[in-house]
Amino acid sequence: MNLYAIKAIYRFEMARAWRTLTQSIISPVLSTSLYFVVFGAAIGSRIPEVEGVSYGSFIVPGLIMLSLLTQSIANASFGIYFPRFTGTIYEVLSAPVSYLEIVVAYVGAAASKSLILGTIILATAGLFVDIRIEHPLWMLLFFVLTAITFSLLGFIIGIWADGFEKLQLVPMLIVTPLTFLGGSFYSINMLPPFWQTVTLFNPVVYLVSGFRWSFYGIADVSPALSLGMTVFFLAACIVLVGWIFKTGYRLKP
Repeated sequence: MNLYAIKAIYRFEMARAWRTLTQSIISPVLSTSLYFVVFGAAIGSRIPEVEGVSYGSFIVPGLIMLSLLTQSIANASFGIYFPRFTGTIYEVLSAPVSYLEIVVAYVGAAASKSLILGTIILATAGLFVDIRIEHPLWMLLFFVLTAITFSLLGFIIGIWADGFEKLQLVPMLIVTPLTFLGGSFYSINMLPPFWQTVTLFNPVVYLVSGFRWSFYGIADVSPALSLGMTVFFLAACIVLVGWIFKTGYRLKP
């Protein structure tokens, strides 16, 4: 494996994040802090506890997951789309760099940015509410797997998109609504039985539930099922990325 090539692409992508620090880090952290103020303080005063956890603490995993999903997709999609837009991707493809090395570099950089952001948000949440992590290793596992999975999804979107507006299409119209409806701000056990069943078809439910279980030991679905679904999403993205490079979908001029 060409580690020098991976390192070069990785460092370039990480350097771009530091050049756009306000957009990459500061803006998402401030936005999430507003969620804590609005939902944690205003609504939390009317909902004392959810399954034995204060409402402000209860929404922390969901808010982190919301930022992790959207930022992983945004970082990875823009990271691969911009070289396609400028044409520099063909220089990378013609270089002695394998497809695996390209994916590892771009997805690794996007996942790294998201993990850094998620860690900052977790630390920021501690300023507003009390947080406990009952299963730290499981929390780290869900954290890393989710960042990698949705960075791969963002990589796919960046190759599929043929305009800047399409980069926002999936995150804004699909991922964000699914996250809000996936138990980020409530337990699905609070819903009527029919809507509980409908909600289980939302894939984000399994991500949020497993992540929340690692914090407080409470979950809407089995933690094993949450982990299994996360691995399934990861495998599906890997297969799709493999197909893209095998066929040259939107990569060949």
